[in-house]
Amino acid sequence: MKRVRCPKCDNYIQFDETKYEIGQSLVFICDNCHKQFSIRIGKAKLNAANQRQEVADESTGMQECGNVVVIENTFAYKQVLPLHEGDNVIGRRSKGMDIDVPIETNDPSMDRRHCIINVKRNKQGKLIYTLRDNDSITGTFLMNELLGAKERARIEDGAIFTLGATTLILRCAEENEEL
Repeated sequence: MKRVRCPKCDNYIQFDETKYEIGQSLVFICDNCHKQFSIRIGKAKLNAANQRQEVADESTGMQECGNVVVIENTFAYKQVLPLHEGDNVIGRRSKGMDIDVPIETNDPSMDRRHCIINVKRNKQGKLIYTLRDNDSITGTFLMNELLGAKERARIEDGAIFTLGATTLILRCAEENEEL
């Protein structure tokens, strides 16, 4: 099953892609806002998250900073979202909100700007990851421990953190050269 999002209200519509051929056009009518829109089956139509991921794969600069993996649950599907050097604002994707790591989820307990992962290089060139809560309503949990209001925690590869009911795993960039 595939999901498409209504361009007007962001409502998801599911359909079985195995019944159609690549290149075929489909027309949908949103149950929520009644907007009619069409899509073409195939690789030509990519959503913003997939486009950003492809750019990260092609660009070594972004790929070097690692990514976060969203664990699939009842609110969200599995997603791999790239990080960049500097502050990476992480939160629930919302139309019109400009955040660095938008998670496509229906989790009502995740804020639109929930937490921040800062990525920077130390004097030896090694990447350092720091997690902090962004004054969210439900808080940010690192390894099942609630981060304090102004607390910053250094995290490493495989660190598990939770935003609302959504769990993420940090995947650090692989170091090519040991300095």
